[in-house]
Amino acid sequence: MKDSEIKKILVENDEEFKKIYEEHQNYENQLKDFQDKHFLTSEEELEVKKIKKKKLFLKDKMQQIINEYRKESKN
Repeated sequence: MKDSEIKKILVENDEEFKKIYEEHQNYENQLKDFQDKHFLTSEEELEVKKIKKKKLFLKDKMQQIINEYRKESKN
């Protein structure tokens, strides 16, 4: 089963995963807003770095849950 398929199942059935996924999407949208700007202030650049770190943390957490799901479904 692909990660995207597992992700869909987890979003529908696991509240913790759904919350993490939605927060990750929120950070993704914030980054897109910054990318649309032609110029970023130093404060905005710092904010972009913070958002990227938070987003990466959530992505890693989602992957961990996906891996656990995959492992449990094999048993």
